[in-house]
Amino acid sequence: MLYHETIRIPQERVGVLVGRNGRVKRRIEQLTNTNLDIDSEGTVTITNPEDTENPVLAWKARNIVRAIARGFSPKRALYLIDDDAQLIIISLKDIVGSSPSQIKRVAGRIIGERGRTRRVIEEITETKISVYGKTVSIIGNIPGLDFARKAIDMLIQGSPHSTVYTRLESMRREMNRMQAELWEESPE
Repeated sequence: MLYHETIRIPQERVGVLVGRNGRVKRRIEQLTNTNLDIDSEGTVTITNPEDTENPVLAWKARNIVRAIARGFSPKRALYLIDDDAQLIIISLKDIVGSSPSQIKRVAGRIIGERGRTRRVIEEITETKISVYGKTVSIIGNIPGLDFARKAIDMLIQGSPHSTVYTRLESMRREMNRMQAELWEESPE
């Protein structure tokens, strides 16, 4: 099955996707067995050879390209090669409206002073977060991905940071409990 998809990325992210001497583009192509055709305007065409045994890799390539387009570094975007890793993109414009000042205010709440809020969410939920333009994107595994999304939703709705931090601590305990149960259930 031949996979072919064209997506648009911001023009200022083209250089990041290509990388120095094409290094990032080549790395994505190698890991996903795809071909990326990238033009200077931000149009990216992803194809894979017909003889590919794993068509899921083309979807991974697509998500890696989308993550880089949404502000993630290539190193962070490549976490999506992991089978359990997922990408969520939240449109702030769809939630708070198109007012630039509202979007900036909400983005600032998510980032926090000197990046503290974003860093706390990432550490507790074991995710990666990018606030770029009118979007907030999260890379992670379940359940951390869900917990990070809930924390970001709380911040968007205007919950005080202290309330979000308290909720994150209970989420951390829940994640630890879930991981402990997995270890107990796994056969030796």
